[in-house]
Amino acid sequence: GCVLVVSVIEQLAQWHNSTVKAAMERLCDYIPGKYQLMCHMLFREMNADVVCHSLRLCKQDPGQLLCHLYSPPKLHHLCELMHPSTFIFLPLQKSFLGFSSVCAFPLLANLCEKIKYVLRNKLPFEDFDGDKFSTFPTLRGYHWRGRDCNDKNTAVYPGRRPDNWDAKSDSNCNGIWGVDPKDGIPYEEKFCKGADSKGVVLLGDSAGAHFHIPPEWMTVTQMSVKSFATLPMAFSDELDWPQFSEVTGFLNSTIGGWTDSLYLRLRKRNRCNHRDLQNISQNVYFPVNIAPYFSFSLARNQLLDNPAIVIYATIGNDVCNGERDTLAHMTTPKEMLSNVVQALRYLDAHLPNGSHVILTGLVDGRFLWDNLHDRYHPLGQLNKDVTYSQLYSFLNCLQVSPCSGWLTPNETLRNLTSERALQLSNVLKEIARSEKYANFDIFYMDFPLRQMAEEWRKMGGEPWQLIESVDGFHPSQIAAALGTGITWQRVLHEWPQVLGKENPFNNEIEAIFKDQGGH
Repeated sequence: GCVLVVSVIEQLAQWHNSTVKAAMERLCDYIPGKYQLMCHMLFREMNADVVCHSLRLCKQDPGQLLCHLYSPPKLHHLCELMHPSTFIFLPLQKSFLGFSSVCAFPLLANLCEKIKYVLRNKLPFEDFDGDKFSTFPTLRGYHWRGRDCNDKNTAVYPGRRPDNWDAKSDSNCNGIWGVDPKDGIPYEEKFCKGADSKGVVLLGDSAGAHFHIPPEWMTVTQMSVKSFATLPMAFSDELDWPQFSEVTGFLNSTIGGWTDSLYLRLRKRNRCNHRDLQNISQNVYFPVNIAPYFSFSLARNQLLDNPAIVIYATIGNDVCNGERDTLAHMTTPKEMLSNVVQALRYLDAHLPNGSHVILTGLVDGRFLWDNLHDRYHPLGQLNKDVTYSQLYSFLNCLQVSPCSGWLTPNETLRNLTSERALQLSNVLKEIARSEKYANFDIFYMDFPLRQMAEEWRKMGGEPWQLIESVDGFHPSQIAAALGTGITWQRVLHEWPQVLGKENPFNNEIEAIFKDQGGH
């Protein structure tokens, strides 16, 4: 984090004219003496690695190589770094580390504990009635799940079957309620009875959560005040953008590309499905044994709610880790079988009858190195000094790589990682072929990365644009939209029963909804 921030500061000073740079140096002179050295180092060929190591913010284990993103500075600068005067940074280091103890304050302790609980269990922070739905967008609110239309009533939430056909109020938050004065029939009964309504649920990893760091945050030639307008929202959504994602996206994209999602297509097919979505995904590594995790996060009542389409898509977590011995920490086929079957048994005990589960295979991550390794990262575009290969090596050195097995110059290791991913995908394929459950049918599909690249080439694009430019790992907004189209067509042609019937009353529903003041 320190290296990224200081890199941007350095490049901003370089990009703007010398008058701005001189003004920033004068500002350094105004800073209290013990902090001046850090400020001036930015203009004395002391790159971000040197500054951050001097602040003692970069942990280094005994015997570990010095991790650096940029080429090492000149020798005399390294000597200056070792001079006793550099230890004046220790007070500043303590001020950085002090933030970690903020939860020790009595007034904040309960709030911190609630935040930890919410993030650990992937539940909305603001949920007054405890039904796992919220009227607040971020902090696992309605960016992640359909918006609650009454957060004071635990019996009102998206996805439930309507209470008494919603003649008096909207119990399932799809915007359809009231009685047609012409014949006395409730609108929900008239338009949604027999429509085979169903919601969509994603159980995923950081790709499903749609992890994204805006490139304009790190590309000084594109940077402005507007670049950081979304920063508070992004951080309170854990740097995820599920509102634009491949499965649960529902807003027009503001991060490049366009929004096309399974939810939007289901909603278009049947307007009664409005707001029935849940994105239960997380960024950190976690084993695929998620039955206990599901018990906290999944909001589906087997007796009261509509069936659901569950997309099970942990496309990389079982082979991706930041460990030095990455192969030893990958999920084995035997573990995969046990864990997934356990999760499916949990789903069978909680999903309404008539639901569907689609298991998505793991991605072939060799695509990443093949298309990115020699390109310049946003941090390296100004001076042509940081490629993705360098970024991957830096993250591997710090042991924080999102995937040591694929983000590496070691071709043998990349191939072995893909071989394990294929083995695990075959386990999922066999489960879909052989396992039977009472409340849902089960299907398997490969992750269509190569098909997405082919489609994008036909549209005039290049494969590297399908990957997030800042982290060089996750699928981009363009990839998400292309993936939706490919997935939808396969399901439509091979398993049409999953999608349900197309509702013939969609136009009537939209007209009445608008008449009632809806949007």
